[in-house]
Amino acid sequence: MEKILIIDDDKLVRKVFKMTLMKEGYDIIEAEDGPTGLQLIRSERPDLTLTDYQMPGMNGIEVLAEIRKSKTNMPVIILTAFGDVVLTIKAIQLGAFDFLEKPVNPELLKTTIKSALDSVNRSNKLMGVVKKDIPVDNALEHSILVGKTAKMKEIFKSIGLISMNKVNVLIQGETGTGKELIARLIHYSGITRSEPLVVVNCSALTETLLESELFGHVKGAFTDSIRDKKGKFELAGEGTIFLDEISEISHNTQVKLLRVIQELEFEKVGGESPIPMKARIIAATNKSLEKLIEEGKFREDLYYRLKVFTIDMPPLRERKDDINDLVIHFLYKLNKRFNRNVTKIGDGVIEMLQQHNWSGNVRELENTILQAMIVAKNDVLEKENISLINRFEGDQEKQENKELIVSLAEVEKAHIKRVLDLVNWNKLEASQILDISRPTLNAKIEKYNLIQ
Repeated sequence: MEKILIIDDDKLVRKVFKMTLMKEGYDIIEAEDGPTGLQLIRSERPDLTLTDYQMPGMNGIEVLAEIRKSKTNMPVIILTAFGDVVLTIKAIQLGAFDFLEKPVNPELLKTTIKSALDSVNRSNKLMGVVKKDIPVDNALEHSILVGKTAKMKEIFKSIGLISMNKVNVLIQGETGTGKELIARLIHYSGITRSEPLVVVNCSALTETLLESELFGHVKGAFTDSIRDKKGKFELAGEGTIFLDEISEISHNTQVKLLRVIQELEFEKVGGESPIPMKARIIAATNKSLEKLIEEGKFREDLYYRLKVFTIDMPPLRERKDDINDLVIHFLYKLNKRFNRNVTKIGDGVIEMLQQHNWSGNVRELENTILQAMIVAKNDVLEKENISLINRFEGDQEKQENKELIVSLAEVEKAHIKRVLDLVNWNKLEASQILDISRPTLNAKIEKYNLIQ
């Protein structure tokens, strides 16, 4: 028989609740104030606490705060005659299972209590999957390193080879597959680990600005150039320069980049003295450069200079066996980042995630897990916490046919909008979650005409 503690300074209210809940088969204990209730929690160990908010001495929020200090996952439901938005937010922030207004509908009360107790029972039956003390490494911190499928194992083996020399690398793959994370792994796991890693998003800058960013400029090279500026190639030194979205650079910039690779030197905009180029170049693209070459939009000679070694990142739909490990990793990572304690995975969650097509790839999965963790009411990630975009039913052929209806741009637009709404349009937070720079985020907001 499950035990429920009722804390309320009104004796009549306690009597009514007691009679209602005893009919449902619960064992009821009572307290007339917060301190007495906390003593009963320590001595009687109830399965659930139902507490009023407005009480003399110690209110329901304070009772909840004390309960949570003990690290127990016992659900707490707070009742109040004051439907206050601030109180509701505070209660949920402190980990209340629910916050109900008086007078409480008896059926609603019984349903809420049953739901709370069921969630605890499910949690107690599940083993925690998130380890508390995973050693942190600047490369192992990243999600893309989680992977046991054959394709990912081959990629890791390739990284073991190329990270020990400064050969140029081209990383190809859809948006959200983790191309930048692979670039970071190559840099930090090999001979360049102690040298700078400089990241350039080629799509976020105009042709003129990109050249200035890459090569630097001298004082007076153009309006407002009041001093010399070092470019990314110079800042990278003997480390790595990562050129993301390389397919977006103009023809003129392609010519200049080709010369840098061939001659191993460059000049600042407006400058005359050549500067040695010692960095390794890692480029990434979510487009087919071979197709762009056929269309006359990308230089073939530059393409072959960049792809001395090529890594093809598989989309998540081709590595669904990794989803379980990815979810566990994200729970660990996001619990730390957002001060949550979701350490268990409910029945059917992984199967549900494996049935989704994941057009946004690993990045979409991470944001889906983040959203689910935020709405989780206990330490279990449940199916009902998860909201999936464009989840199609039916066999694989039907899913692929339906996927053709939705463009990647539409998926990206919806995904960016969802993340912005989730963080209340905090662009810094959104850019960190999306793993893109602020300028790139601003460019995409303008491109898709997103409005708060």
